[in-house]
Amino acid sequence: MILSVGTLTAGTGALLLSSGAALLGYLLLIAARRVHPRSLAAVWGLHGVALLVDIAGVGLDLPGARFGFAPALSMTTWLVLGVYLLESRFVPLPANQRILCALAAAGVAVAAVFPGEALAHPSSPWLPLHWVLGLVSYGLFAVAVWHGYLLNRAERALRRSPGQNLPGLPLLRLERLTFQFVAAGVCVLSLALWLGWWLAPHWRWDHKTLFAVLGWLVLTGLLTGRQVLGWRGRRATRWLYFGAALLLLSYAGSRFVLEVILQRGGSV
Repeated sequence: MILSVGTLTAGTGALLLSSGAALLGYLLLIAARRVHPRSLAAVWGLHGVALLVDIAGVGLDLPGARFGFAPALSMTTWLVLGVYLLESRFVPLPANQRILCALAAAGVAVAAVFPGEALAHPSSPWLPLHWVLGLVSYGLFAVAVWHGYLLNRAERALRRSPGQNLPGLPLLRLERLTFQFVAAGVCVLSLALWLGWWLAPHWRWDHKTLFAVLGWLVLTGLLTGRQVLGWRGRRATRWLYFGAALLLLSYAGSRFVLEVILQRGGSV
């Protein structure tokens, strides 16, 4: 749903204020000469407040909570940045704060323009758990994709300068972290899919379900290929990117088509 003039005048102050503060904070961090971890954590907190305001339905004339493709993308970038903040306290990571801030800023901006639609009353008390697990799996796979990007970049640098000590995590440890996040994401996604099947009164093979199952198959195949066939390097990250893209299409892609292109609502 796109914010119209009517809904803006109806009272979107809380949403615009929280989103604007987070967006401004990210832009200042991108422009800064050095990103301090405490400043990044503070802006990340503002981003969390903006998500809470948006998902709780504060600002627009909508009953109860709401959600959509843009809040899902915004929450995914927020989770990735949160994992980076936590992980960087324990292991040396390359300086990618500006890239992550740019992605998070884009997520905040898109969510401010497309705040989603009101959530239907859950038919089961377990249904919110299905939604939460789906979002957590989005975040875990996004973190795995980010680690895969770092892995590919480190491998390219090593080929250009063999024998040189590279900053950041050792290559094998970075690879192990990447697949640990993939494995965690597959476990969470498996539980989310099982709950969705168990709670659905009538199972439907719609676009969302089809892409989610295809993504699960690709990522499970990646873990099997690594364990049985020893897949590593670019072959493994290609499977990771492809599986993550299918999952992105499963919810965010289908909701984007419904909310923006077709201008229709639908079950979240």
